[in-house]
Amino acid sequence: MAKAVKTAYRCGECGWQTAKWVGRCGECQAWGTVGEAGGAAPPRVVSAGPVSAPARPIGEVDVRSSSSRPTGMDELDRVLGGGLVPGAVVLMAGEPGIGKSTLLLEVAALSAGQGAVLYVTGEESAEQVRLRADRVGAITERLYLAAETDLGALLSHVESVRPRLLIVDSIQTIGSAEADGAPGGVTQIREVTANLIRIAKERAITTVLVGHVTKEGAIAGPRLLEHLVDVVLYFEGDRHSRLRMIRAVKNRYGPTDELGCFDLSEVGIVGLADPSGLFLTRREEPVPGTCVTVTLEGRRPLVAEVQALVGQSFLPSPRRATSGLDSTRVAMVLAVLQQRARMKMHEKDIYVSTVGGVRLTETSVDLAVALAVAGSSSEQPLSPTLIAVGEVGLAGEVRAVPGAQRRLSEAARLGFRSAIVPRGALELGKRGPLRELGAVEFEGMKVIEVDTLAEATRVAFTAP
Repeated sequence: MAKAVKTAYRCGECGWQTAKWVGRCGECQAWGTVGEAGGAAPPRVVSAGPVSAPARPIGEVDVRSSSSRPTGMDELDRVLGGGLVPGAVVLMAGEPGIGKSTLLLEVAALSAGQGAVLYVTGEESAEQVRLRADRVGAITERLYLAAETDLGALLSHVESVRPRLLIVDSIQTIGSAEADGAPGGVTQIREVTANLIRIAKERAITTVLVGHVTKEGAIAGPRLLEHLVDVVLYFEGDRHSRLRMIRAVKNRYGPTDELGCFDLSEVGIVGLADPSGLFLTRREEPVPGTCVTVTLEGRRPLVAEVQALVGQSFLPSPRRATSGLDSTRVAMVLAVLQQRARMKMHEKDIYVSTVGGVRLTETSVDLAVALAVAGSSSEQPLSPTLIAVGEVGLAGEVRAVPGAQRRLSEAARLGFRSAIVPRGALELGKRGPLRELGAVEFEGMKVIEVDTLAEATRVAFTAP
């Protein structure tokens, strides 16, 4: 009979088991998550015990104590769904130096007007945080600051301060003497997070945990961490730009398709209610190789500009460089331009970029990328009052995109007078009177509907 294989190691991320230690999990491909599993113990029989509160009909549960409280930052409240909920645990992740601590320090100062706030820092000293607070104007009487890396000491501060809002910066720096491993490890993060969640739920303390991210942009630590918390936020932005964006990927109390925009400066961080102007270049004369599009970040339309530069290549392999766009998607658009629109691209160096450091990942920017490249290649500028929205297919067709009316309304509000969109993007009831063949009117804009990329490139350089 075959000898049974004894399982001695288990992945802390996904639970994959193996008989020998390996550096990389064979299931989820995560590095450094496989550790000793210990002997398999039989399931224990648990007897009935005392309850914290009797079960009640769901209609008798009082929800007034769990209503959200505004943070004082409208853009953050938009993403959270109205504000911070008592007892909620929020995990905010982002790259180092992106501005997480600055944002949360200002949120702490604004929330201190409603009750005591405890800010626990494990990465900096109290003096360093005080200097930042002086710079951004976050000095208030009911904001308490503690520099701790031990979970027991952190809980002692919670006992003495009794805050309504607790901020831990960051969860990877807090360790517990009751758990094995160094702070930041899988076991330590799981133990610390479980204790903080227990305290938050028992005392209705809103808790915000700051998390590190890996090189791939995912939250560091066990995947279980994201399942335990109530809200997961990502703080994004180019460190060479002042624009910062925050989005929710999990939210038990609100939507997950909202986006908050902020402007980070030396004196603090402020919300941007209308950030579209940051993604446009103001110029007196039109320049070949530029095209404006409207992208949807959640439910918010953002007007952004795509720039392209096409030049003769003197290298055996022409260069292709992108910034703020998906390089694979741009390469596909270039192939469609060459094959379907009969434009020679194989001997050209092509550079495509966005303005203002914004990253456009939506497929609706395909048409703007194609028109910007076509304009730079032919040295023909597009009208500065024209926008283009549409997804480009491999067969050369221009496909419809969701939210076309919302995109066009935003463009009309900003003063654009014409647009190129896929055919059928507008409902018949929303169209204005017919002006000419292939064009309709929408909120004062001349909207040209096209079927193919070749048709779009033909009408784009003649549209007023």
